[in-house]
Amino acid sequence: MKGIRNSLRLARRLFVITIYMFSSTAALATDSSEIGQVVYRQIKPIMDEHDIPGMAVAVTVDGEKYFFNYGKASIDTQTPVTQDTLFEIGSLSKIFTSMLGMYAVTVGKLSLDDQPAKYMPELAGSPLNQATLLNLATYTAGGLPLQFPDSVHTKADIPSYFAQFSPTAAPGEQRLYSNPSIGLFGHLTALALGGDYPDLAQKVLFQPLGLDSTYIEVPRIVMKDYAWGYGKDNRPVRVNPGVFDAQAYGVKSSAADLIRLVEANISPDGFEESMQQTIKATQTGYFSVGQMMQGIGWESYPYPLTLDQLLIGNSRDMAMKAHRVSEQTPPFISSEPTLFNKTGSTNGFGAYVAFVPNRKIGIVLLANKNYPISARVKAAHTILAELH
Repeated sequence: MKGIRNSLRLARRLFVITIYMFSSTAALATDSSEIGQVVYRQIKPIMDEHDIPGMAVAVTVDGEKYFFNYGKASIDTQTPVTQDTLFEIGSLSKIFTSMLGMYAVTVGKLSLDDQPAKYMPELAGSPLNQATLLNLATYTAGGLPLQFPDSVHTKADIPSYFAQFSPTAAPGEQRLYSNPSIGLFGHLTALALGGDYPDLAQKVLFQPLGLDSTYIEVPRIVMKDYAWGYGKDNRPVRVNPGVFDAQAYGVKSSAADLIRLVEANISPDGFEESMQQTIKATQTGYFSVGQMMQGIGWESYPYPLTLDQLLIGNSRDMAMKAHRVSEQTPPFISSEPTLFNKTGSTNGFGAYVAFVPNRKIGIVLLANKNYPISARVKAAHTILAELH
């Protein structure tokens, strides 16, 4: 939308933070600002089509944050969604795992060239130990699956599972999206730092970044802010604990916190030096798959890009199948406009984050229903295109 940045100056003074929806499918009340209209035109049809009880949307433009809250965090209690409502963010949790790993690299506790057995001796001599921590962090370790098999129930099962794993490809040859892969990377990072992963995430990441409403285990005192997710049958549901859940899919956060994370990625200069280096390191590309560049955490694309290009990179095919990769030597650091993004889902929630540092724009979409990723991507792509 041409001229939207200029009109935002006035809109910032008139902006109304919250938009409520009278029911999960009723019409939404629109905001008077231009940016509110941009968001509204994309979000209302999604909620109507997919029967989503509640959504929290946050947008940042030139360092200014805007919040748009729709519907209900709980159908039973009719609690409205706010910018502080806690949503399950699913695989967006992997961004924090990646950040903790790169923090460990920054402070000299870990190297991406290390092999897993350096921190988990049980893996010495195993086929998986031919891979590096970089391979684990970028899903290129040789074919680790999307999920653990049913035989892996507890942490005690982890060493034998990885020690007995038979790779289907050489390290660095193909990318296969994998919770066990990034989960092991996070687990080894915690061992390298000499602590427990949830505690390290809280002390090293959440607190320094000012993420006051981001948790792995939601404290009892703030359970009232934790939305209920809803399955296809509209029954309330929340994520179950599992092996490496904290590292792969177990974080709960709010639109207010995640837009802070986005702004930290857009402009990290205000943070302590090690955090600046950590953030910048997660924006480095290591393997390319078509238009998509796989970093440690974020996936990125040259910007602007077509909707089709972004949909391919976030497709079910990209998530479920192995794809041959091209290693970036040296690692790729773009000086041109680049879009970084990540999706996340649990059985009852759907999330998406995207931002373009050079354009100083970013968006967070949180919903208490696992609706199609293509709908999230399309909405965000359209909104960002109108903002830049």
